Amino acid sequence: MTIKMYNSMTRQKEAFKPIEEGKISMYVCGPTVYNYIHVGNARPAIVFDTIRRYFEYRGYDVEYVLNFTDVDDKLIKASKELGEDVPAIAERFIEAYKEDVGALNVQEAVHHPRVTDTMDEIIDFIQGLIDKGYAYEADGDVYFRTRSFDDYGKLSHQSVDELQSGARIQVGDKKEDPLDFALWKDAKDGEIAWSSPWGSGRPGWHIECSAMAKKHLGDTIDIHAGGQDLSFPHHENEIAQSECFNDQTFANYWLHNGYIQIDNEKMSKSLGNFILVHDLVREHDPNVVRFFMLSVHYRNPINFNDELLASAKRSFGRLKSAYDNLMHRKQASMNLADNDQAWTEQVDRHVNTFVQEMDDDFNTANAISVLFELAKDANIYLEQGQTSTEVIDRFIQAFDEISGVLGFSLATEELLDADIESLIEERKQARQDRNFARADEIRDQLADQGIILEDTPQGTRWKRQ
Repeated sequence: MTIKMYNSMTRQKEAFKPIEEGKISMYVCGPTVYNYIHVGNARPAIVFDTIRRYFEYRGYDVEYVLNFTDVDDKLIKASKELGEDVPAIAERFIEAYKEDVGALNVQEAVHHPRVTDTMDEIIDFIQGLIDKGYAYEADGDVYFRTRSFDDYGKLSHQSVDELQSGARIQVGDKKEDPLDFALWKDAKDGEIAWSSPWGSGRPGWHIECSAMAKKHLGDTIDIHAGGQDLSFPHHENEIAQSECFNDQTFANYWLHNGYIQIDNEKMSKSLGNFILVHDLVREHDPNVVRFFMLSVHYRNPINFNDELLASAKRSFGRLKSAYDNLMHRKQASMNLADNDQAWTEQVDRHVNTFVQEMDDDFNTANAISVLFELAKDANIYLEQGQTSTEVIDRFIQAFDEISGVLGFSLATEELLDADIESLIEERKQARQDRNFARADEIRDQLADQGIILEDTPQGTRWKRQ
């Protein structure tokens, strides 16, 4: 079976053919680390982690690169506001990013390059573009001559003439053409800067990814991915720089995930609907958040609100219940029937359907539907009374196989006594604060794990079922 993916460059599904058999080079645009990430940042992290997992499931060795932009205008602004230097802020939020996406079960990249560790390569890249006539220096700044790249606009399917109509040169602008974009920025007083042939300064945003992709993956890569918002101008500019410098195709496949909205509105601080992952994973099961993100095809827009997340929690709970029932029957050692080949073949068909759905442009929404079909059959099988260990093991294996690719866990982690006591204390405080919703949530959480609470005049007691 062949994996097909929608290539944003050609705007059609294409059969995937890697540059090197059995190996994949994949570059994903990472965050600018000036603050905690929001749910909009979480979606590409989850989506492309899942795609990476699926490639590995299919036997590929994936060289997965996700960069950190650890110097830019936003970091410099944060530095001034917080009274901290840029490297300290970047380091803190890189660690916060890893913690937040780690909670969502996103695997570490093979390489996490940083702009500040790639400065020599960036400067060499810019100088190479100047030497070839694709870029020019102007009073300490360096700009890329956009019109020098004949294919500019091929990713976003815009012509240079269309882009020209909306471009303007500002007063004091040093550019030859309003479409030209910055490769290097002259340092302002008090700003972090590096020495270069054009004076003290720092790189523009777009050149960073071109240099980091070349350093870690080579001149041409299999897959470049990121959010839909990066398609233009960021990815368009990356293509222009890289293909002019390397004289080769930059990436063979371009993948972009759709936008995320909050209650059908664009997420923004001004609307007060800005949701940080740092807060989200404290209030909700990260498995449910990941499940929710994958319940919509990655190229489609997704709407996010508490009601939809609660619905996802209930749906996820149905899968967990089916899985828990299988584990309970397995632990009860009720091997009363012989292996039923018809049932194991039915489970195999579900796994094959999962592969077919994921082969079709990584359709995680349909892949999750396969899990529900698997859960339905598991419940039917258990209800018939006599069961076989072999069949139950095959059901469990299939659940683990599919959920492992999707990156969430259906297994219930048994709470330690100390964890239970801590939750009971939290529930007690919630009731005192008249936060009955949280108190009920804790009771339900414990009940889901077989912990029964009894409220007595002497306090709350608990026991395991």
